[in-house]
Amino acid sequence: MVSKRDIFDISGPLHLSSVNWKCPQHRRTVAASLVQSCYVLERDRQQNCLASEALAPAWWKFFHFELIRTLIDDADFSIFGAIFKFNPPISMQNSTMSDAPKFVIAFRGTITKKDSFARDITLDLHFIRNGLHKTSRSDIAMQAVRNVVSAVGNVNIWLAGHSLGSAMATFAGRNMAKTGHLLETFLFNPPFLSAPIERIKDKKVKQGLRIANSFFTAGLAIALKGRHEKSSEDSFTILSAWVPSLFVNPDDHICSEYIGYFDHRAKMEEIGVGSIERLATQNSIGDLFLSAFGKESEPLHLLPSANLTINMSPSPDFKTAHGIHQWWTPDANLQTKEYRYR
Repeated sequence: MVSKRDIFDISGPLHLSSVNWKCPQHRRTVAASLVQSCYVLERDRQQNCLASEALAPAWWKFFHFELIRTLIDDADFSIFGAIFKFNPPISMQNSTMSDAPKFVIAFRGTITKKDSFARDITLDLHFIRNGLHKTSRSDIAMQAVRNVVSAVGNVNIWLAGHSLGSAMATFAGRNMAKTGHLLETFLFNPPFLSAPIERIKDKKVKQGLRIANSFFTAGLAIALKGRHEKSSEDSFTILSAWVPSLFVNPDDHICSEYIGYFDHRAKMEEIGVGSIERLATQNSIGDLFLSAFGKESEPLHLLPSANLTINMSPSPDFKTAHGIHQWWTPDANLQTKEYRYR
């Protein structure tokens, strides 16, 4: 049964018939649409669609992209991502075209249906326990990104992902940033692994818990990491030049903790304990304990810098709050703020 949400002419951003590549809203819409196409590619595959019946192509062709390659999981042969090349007609050339991406590497999140469900859930659980650095899917994704950068350089290459796919894009973006390749990255509803403090309604209780957590995490980092603390801080500082764009919804408990994560850093600076927070912000309690037992672990979800966009429009349910479709809605109430690690 085909979902209307997969049909571009019904659910896609038809309002964006002309793209201004300098406009953040337009760039966000294109990135989200290409991520959606990865979901539809996999659903087309599961339903054995013929080329003439496939729904996925409309999601990239509308914006004049062509599909270069699908990224296929070696465990279940599901499509989890794709590489797109921007190929506009000569008649489309305009003053903003230099800001358009040459290539976009996009990753979908979990599909809770049929063939890919078991593998996606396995990766979700692996991400919660260990991150993504020891999975074959992340290896395939990382190699694909390296190949594109090696072939064309890192200018105007985008990474984009939703949910589990945004964790994949984060993993690739972080690794490339460490080697000096700063790729523009769009992370839609990225998972943040932490106690859901942001869900607490009482602001004083919420702030008190965050402050206590910062002091505890910083103290634990000093106690457990000791002489390795400086190298960890240097790595975080190097990563700070990479500024991914995060898109979160307060009603989505999977990603909403990013709101408090960045806002709390600013508040700790205001009350004069920024040095404590700078140490706490690059460590998670779970990863510190793993390191103490000799297990290599880097908290993938902790980011030094970001452009954080919050969708303040009310969401009727969790599915809507966590969905990719919200990010091309033209009348969404969005608030954006840039955070830089210093």
